[in-house]
Amino acid sequence: MVSCPKCDASIDVEEEELDEGDVLSCDECGASLTVTSVNPVELETEDTEAEDDDFDYDEDEEDEEEEEDEEEEEEDWH
Repeated sequence: MVSCPKCDASIDVEEEELDEGDVLSCDECGASLTVTSVNPVELETEDTEAEDDDFDYDEDEEDEEEEEDEEEEEEDWH
């Protein structure tokens, strides 16, 4: 039996017919699920992948903002 990793509801699907990379949808919570393994069957929510992207930031942008702040402070001082 395959269960949704987000809400733990049973998903009605033939396990033998699944391939890695297949995308399923949970009828209970509506989560979009990707098959990451077929033996044993493992599912991952696509939301999880999106959450990982939220923490990416460009260090160069941060450095540029700090430089701009320093320049503004110098201008205010003069």
